[in-house]
Amino acid sequence: MSSSPRRRADALRSRTAVLDAAVQLLGEDPDAGMAAIAGAAGVTRQTVYAHFSSRDALLSAVAERMTEKVAEEMDAAGAYEGPAGEALLRLLDAAWRVSEAYPALIRLGGRPAAPEEDRVRHEPIADHIGRVLQRGRDGGEFDPGPALSWQVAAVIALSHATGEEVRAGRVSAADATAALHSGLLRLLAP
Repeated sequence: MSSSPRRRADALRSRTAVLDAAVQLLGEDPDAGMAAIAGAAGVTRQTVYAHFSSRDALLSAVAERMTEKVAEEMDAAGAYEGPAGEALLRLLDAAWRVSEAYPALIRLGGRPAAPEEDRVRHEPIADHIGRVLQRGRDGGEFDPGPALSWQVAAVIALSHATGEEVRAGRVSAADATAALHSGLLRLLAP
């Protein structure tokens, strides 16, 4: 009986090691294979496949991990303090800090996903953004005319486009962030 909890703890540790290695390696080389990830995690390829049935399954888990990290940063960003416009920018800056710390986030953000998978993956982030947008709509800072869901989708889409421009080297991170901030505030203005 005592070996079962120990096995589960060992399995959790190896799964965590694989995810951590995948985040690191995919940030450096988005084409890193399962064998390289296994080596970096200090486990066998079979162990990787025991946790993730395919590379796509691993990529989905990495994307979920990155979403969790973004949501954690957003939790700490003070979304309910000060004007809603400033709070929204703090949320986006929190997401940007994670993407800079974990370049895999930007690279995986462009990975095609089924619409339902993409919606579920973005749900924690969309919830944070939606609450701040609703607060701004209620307080007169943001236009209450468009559907809230459209405004949330627009914020996420423009954030992804900003990351893509930086990743492609077409604009610096500082310029892209400034453009995102000013563009979103104009888009949302009443």
